[in-house]
Amino acid sequence: MELPQGKGLQETFAPHNACFGCGPANEKGLRIRSIPEDDHVVCHWTPEPHHEAFPGVLNGGIIGAILDCHCNWTAAWHLMTTRGLETPPCTVTMEFTVKLRRPTPSDTELKLIARPTEVDGDVVTVESELYAADKLCDRCTGRFVAVGPGHPAYHRW
Repeated sequence: MELPQGKGLQETFAPHNACFGCGPANEKGLRIRSIPEDDHVVCHWTPEPHHEAFPGVLNGGIIGAILDCHCNWTAAWHLMTTRGLETPPCTVTMEFTVKLRRPTPSDTELKLIARPTEVDGDVVTVESELYAADKLCDRCTGRFVAVGPGHPAYHRW
């Protein structure tokens, strides 16, 4: 399935989502866009000065938020496409680990690349990297699970 021109998974499947990291409806959020490319999902995102930990360096919590949301959408996309669904299942984070390898600059576009590495029923393990100017800055591994009716996040998309 191809996404509409210029739209990410978030705008296509969850335009009213208010998540701080990925919700298109959150005007004060980070509003990342995750776009499938072959066997992985890519996000290009540019920080602003108020996302800094200190001058020139992105805050670690912001790094965690964008990696978490991007990996979550990668898991949802993977379940959707491998199961032949018309829309992605609602997935939530079970756990994620971020390794901050070097200071991540806040004055350039960042590129996140995520790929699913394992599926166990409704649980998808995703690995990702965050690059600034082709330099690897951060890594993330997480597990994300599709939830059903009764879970508080079920209808958020």
